[in-house]
Amino acid sequence: MSDLASRIAQGRGDAPADLVLRGGQVLDLVTGDLIPGDVAICGDRIVGTGADYEGREVVDVSGLTLVPGFIDTHLHIESSLVTPFEFDRCVTPRGVTTAICDPHEIANVIGPDGIRYFQEASERTVLDIKVQLSSCVPSTEMETAGARIEAEDLAPLRGHPSGIGLAEFMNYPGVIYRDAGVMAKLEAFEGGHIDGHCPLLSGKDLNAYVAAGIRTEHEATSAEEAREKLQKGMRVLIREGSVSKDLEALAPLLTERTAPYMCLCTDDRNPLDIAEHGHLDYMIRTLIARGVPPLAVYRAASLSAAEAFGLKDRGLIAPGLRADIVALPSLEDCRAELVFCGGVRVDADAFAARKEIPAVGRASVHAPRVTAEAFRAGGNREETDVIGILEGKILTEHLREVIPIRDGDKLPDTARDLMRIAVVERHGKNGNIATGFVRGFGLQKGAIASTVCHDHHNIVCVGADYADLAHATNRVAEIEGGFVVVAGGEVLAELALPVAGLMSEAPFEEVRDALVSLRAAARSLGVTLEEPFLQLAFLALPVIPALKITDRGMVDVTRFEIIA
Repeated sequence: MSDLASRIAQGRGDAPADLVLRGGQVLDLVTGDLIPGDVAICGDRIVGTGADYEGREVVDVSGLTLVPGFIDTHLHIESSLVTPFEFDRCVTPRGVTTAICDPHEIANVIGPDGIRYFQEASERTVLDIKVQLSSCVPSTEMETAGARIEAEDLAPLRGHPSGIGLAEFMNYPGVIYRDAGVMAKLEAFEGGHIDGHCPLLSGKDLNAYVAAGIRTEHEATSAEEAREKLQKGMRVLIREGSVSKDLEALAPLLTERTAPYMCLCTDDRNPLDIAEHGHLDYMIRTLIARGVPPLAVYRAASLSAAEAFGLKDRGLIAPGLRADIVALPSLEDCRAELVFCGGVRVDADAFAARKEIPAVGRASVHAPRVTAEAFRAGGNREETDVIGILEGKILTEHLREVIPIRDGDKLPDTARDLMRIAVVERHGKNGNIATGFVRGFGLQKGAIASTVCHDHHNIVCVGADYADLAHATNRVAEIEGGFVVVAGGEVLAELALPVAGLMSEAPFEEVRDALVSLRAAARSLGVTLEEPFLQLAFLALPVIPALKITDRGMVDVTRFEIIA
């Protein structure tokens, strides 16, 4: 009997189903009804609901409510600091059955080979990883990345089963001013899905951006911004990551009326935050606790997400769709008791059956060895541009402070929380080193260095002492990338991320434990931020307003130009 014939026979009850979930109730995301009855599964598809079925295997789900598997609509798995296989093991048991991934972090380091690695990994994970093709490598011309990807480089990557379309188009000025390279990519993907990234864009500029065929967007940080994007036909993705926390601001906009046009995403969460709080499951229970109707929240988590990205085979527990199912004791608490992904029960056996592939991008750190002198800040003007951190956001303030010049240098000032920030080019291209000032870390001593440095992933460091800055920078290069905390010339904590300087090959539990030690070490320096390492990484991203720093200097993002 063919697969099609088997599905029909099992759905009608003429043959026992491969798997029956018995005793629970299904949350119907169309009507909001709770439907009693069995769920019958044939292979990776649901074939029956709301009726009694016999099955070759029967799983008792009495007392549980079944909801469709959750879809994370925008993330970069590399920013979870683990490989796709460890990410799979970390989040799938929490009910995440689809992850729409843009691998532009690794692509910025090693180019198309990084995208191919994610495509190949997606064929082997339990979690269904959808791999968007990275649109902006590098994100702008104001940074030095390890690779460049043009429209012709993306062509051979199209057609993979994991593909949906073009990943977030971060170079929004390039769109609205019709840059030739940008236009080539937009024209190549015209008519397909193009994901968006346009923080604070509004009015005619937003009209122009949406007119390019860009339909989904995750950068709204206020209800007003999100509402305008909805009104202009965009699907708005509510984001709650380790650094970018927009849930509180956008929760009032999520209602049963708007839920068909809103989705959820993390963009991104690390293993420590996932262990302490959760992933999409955390977003769901937090939104419900804030008073958002459960039907609206679960729609955004699955059905609306599937429809926004053209995934017609999932999003509901209904015949003919993928058997992505989460069994919950409580809709409000959203803690998965059982998860099925494509009809496969998510457990240790499922993960053990995967055929993993080796990671790529080793030995990718080619930074110059630096001395304390490299971190001096020259110039003859005391009025100084300063990056102002907004905790919980990747937006920053553009501050101006008077910093006295002493012996041709502007020194860090712990009393005023004015710390040296620097970016050291690490791809072996030009050896650039740029320095500036940042406020918001609370550092009193020492230094922190990282090769997670969006999106070019050079070395970014912040500190109160030049010698410690040099030591942290050199050490992070020695361990092939990662995070390092230094004080008084001693390494207090470190985490090696040797896969492109972005990911560890260790189990996610080990990475989580290392992050605990790193946070404690950072706090011993006086750091007041909850997540200092990823906050630091985003200070180098020149497509998020207002003031950032790259290896080429301080960048005024509102004017899209290097200012120092």
